[in-house]
Amino acid sequence: MSKSCPDLVTMLSQLIASPSVSCTQPDWDQSNLPVIELLEGWLSHLGFDTEVMPIAGRPGKANLIATLGKGPGGLVLSGHTDTVPFNAQRWQSDPFKLTEKENRFYGLGTCDMKGFFPIAIEAAKKFLDQSLKQPLIILATADEESSMSGARALATSGKPKARYAIIGEPTGMKPIYMHKGMMMESVRIEGKAGHSSDPSLGANALDAMHSVLSELIAFRNEMKQNHRNSVFKIAEPTLNLGCIHGGDNPNRICGNCELEYDLRPLPGMSLDNLREDVSKRLAPLAHQFGVNITTEALFPGIPAFANQRDSDLVRMAEKLTGFQAESVAFGTEAPFMQDLGMDTIVMGPGSIDQAHQPDEYLAFDQIKPTVAILEKMITQYCL
Repeated sequence: MSKSCPDLVTMLSQLIASPSVSCTQPDWDQSNLPVIELLEGWLSHLGFDTEVMPIAGRPGKANLIATLGKGPGGLVLSGHTDTVPFNAQRWQSDPFKLTEKENRFYGLGTCDMKGFFPIAIEAAKKFLDQSLKQPLIILATADEESSMSGARALATSGKPKARYAIIGEPTGMKPIYMHKGMMMESVRIEGKAGHSSDPSLGANALDAMHSVLSELIAFRNEMKQNHRNSVFKIAEPTLNLGCIHGGDNPNRICGNCELEYDLRPLPGMSLDNLREDVSKRLAPLAHQFGVNITTEALFPGIPAFANQRDSDLVRMAEKLTGFQAESVAFGTEAPFMQDLGMDTIVMGPGSIDQAHQPDEYLAFDQIKPTVAILEKMITQYCL
């Protein structure tokens, strides 16, 4: 078999040209199979054993596990294949055409995070003819930007098995050993509509929502008092009241109202316990206002992630990059890799400031240093 694949820029260009938006809104959501097929083709030609894993209940979605070498342990280089939705009119170039300008590569997913795959493959090429003592695994996942269905499927299946994992999210190659979790939740209130001239004719969902908001704000203040981790720039958990919709006319008693909020817990805080706490706080309001109140998770949530500050992988990443390990507020697939038993960090090229933005880019000067660091990581954990 010929051990060849396109050069790094060609690979990046083809990945950017393959739309793979994942979104909770069906009109936006797309398959990631074109990206998976590109990666599988390149890696299989280089001699990797490849497994495409369809995601149950998610037609058109799959993970890729590509393995070079055999045996226990080894190193995973992991990335997600999907991007967020985009506003094409706000881009100065075609989001699906790799554009070189100002010593940068522009395109949707260049830094978050399709750009990591060509870099990881470039680093792997150095080891194709070497006898690895432990395997190198390149992992590509689905739906990180929406449901995390790809990472959840891996955790359920119990694979891949390795000792170390690097998730190449854009951190400017600073190693990240801790991040907050992420929850997106809704509160729905069903009251009874009626003529506004007589409040007794109905049950006002907006009145009830006023008290729901007060309870959530009180809960936020209690969390701020009771939970703190100075490792984070924002040391306490956050609760953001994101959007609210209710009623249809000033002269009608509001029959329905819905709130959606975002909660970012610290490591050690259980997502299930937080949901239970909210439900218990809101339950008495249903009787008080004569309404039905239901709470629902908009997606299963991302647990907080915390590695040991002095873990082998954290210390090695600090040594190779020259950066001290840090924490971030955004969520990643790291807790799912950790659940598979891997010493895990988040570390990749590009800046999170460019992610989810028009004119997303990856700077040229991030590429060669990242390849060099990944080569050293592979040497350390696979040779």
